Amino acid sequence: MTGEEVRKLDNNEIQAELVRLRKHLFQLRVQASTEKVEDNSEFSKTRKDIARLMTERSSRQIARQAG
Repeated sequence: MTGEEVRKLDNNEIQAELVRLRKHLFQLRVQASTEKVEDNSEFSKTRKDIARLMTERSSRQIARQAG
């Protein structure tokens, strides 16, 4: 997910995507503790997507408060 894709989402879609990605990250962590994870880069990709979504959500909140 790129920054441009995140900016196109509305607030409800951002929240839904955050929930989905956090569940995915949790499942990856559980999978890593119980069995072998096929692609370890999924951890960092998921964390970066979560960060992008949270950054966009935060910037929208700041913009809403400012004006």
